[in-house]
Amino acid sequence: MEEVIQKLAEAIDEFLKTDQEIIDWDFKLRDNKWSKKEIIGHLIDSAQVNLQRFVRCTYEDNFKLIYAQDEWVSVAHYQHTDIKEILDLWILLNRQIIRVLVNYPEDRLEATCDTGKLDIQLHSVRFLAGDYIRHMNHHLSQISNN
Repeated sequence: MEEVIQKLAEAIDEFLKTDQEIIDWDFKLRDNKWSKKEIIGHLIDSAQVNLQRFVRCTYEDNFKLIYAQDEWVSVAHYQHTDIKEILDLWILLNRQIIRVLVNYPEDRLEATCDTGKLDIQLHSVRFLAGDYIRHMNHHLSQISNN
């Protein structure tokens, strides 16, 4: 878990070193594609869901917690929100995830929750934490590389 925590902290720090002023946060390639602002919004939604998974897995097993990513981005209206507010929320949520993971009970790392939309898909906290940072890095690279 220490490696995941370190990678998460590094991903946040590295992204914040990028020149935010040169990013066109509002541009959408197509109407049905997310803007870079909405990508960060999606990462906020992912952080909220995963934070709840991590917390609940400390005391609960095999609960179901999924989310409809496109619907969440739409309902949250990230496209019409100030990017500073969006980035501040993303940073705060991820710092809270780091706090939770730093103090995570070792005996609960293999606790599972169901992430499947149609079928049962049980994943451990250890897996979810690693997947969370992979997912985040994927989307951050979409922002930084375009």
